[in-house]
Amino acid sequence: MTKPLADRIALVTGASRGIGFATAKALAKAGAHIVATARTQGGLEELDDEIRKDGGSATLVPLNLTDSDGIARLGAGLHERYGKLDILVGNAGVLGPSSPVGHIELKAFTDVMAVNVSANFQLIRCMEPLLKQSDAGRAVFITSGAANKATAYVSPYAASKAALETLARAWAQETANTKLRVNLFNPGPIRTRMRATLMPGEDPATLETPEQVAEFIVPMCAPDWTETGKFYDYKTRSLMSFRAPA
Repeated sequence: MTKPLADRIALVTGASRGIGFATAKALAKAGAHIVATARTQGGLEELDDEIRKDGGSATLVPLNLTDSDGIARLGAGLHERYGKLDILVGNAGVLGPSSPVGHIELKAFTDVMAVNVSANFQLIRCMEPLLKQSDAGRAVFITSGAANKATAYVSPYAASKAALETLARAWAQETANTKLRVNLFNPGPIRTRMRATLMPGEDPATLETPEQVAEFIVPMCAPDWTETGKFYDYKTRSLMSFRAPA
């Protein structure tokens, strides 16, 4: 039986654990060849083992996304090897400090912005030409409810996700008349290491898993997905449009 993502190339950032790991596995199971990036070599090798068990294939790219030249080199390498990119999942992110705004050091703030915003900006710059070479380029960025709630004590993270949402929405508008579709995905509280860091007293057994979330991300990466500039809220299982404040 033909797999729905057979012969498609999918780049997944932050693929060594959590939602990125689960999404890379799910995309591979659907037939995509995975280009997996993360800072952690061991996590990438574990992902590769899991993908191979399911009969899939992956290319592992140890990369710190604050290395903008490294992202550019990755884009050049994908162009040389495949001449296109079908799927981009911008998942990598950092939580940053949990503290009142006035107590946060400038470097801690800019470090969060570097990973959560600037790295995705560079990915867009370097991967857009490749995504446009696909017959159905798809980009999904992982966001957070903290962006619109302006959650207290995690202001760098909340601000970075709000910036990411605006960046992705602007890109979606710019590419609306192309075959490229750009969307956002909000997983909500999920059983990940980041969530455990933020909420150490929470029982992880009460949360859904990255594997459950990944099953909803995969359809947004498929050629038959037609929406762009939208926000998928996993908690309510609904696809939403952005509206100006009332």
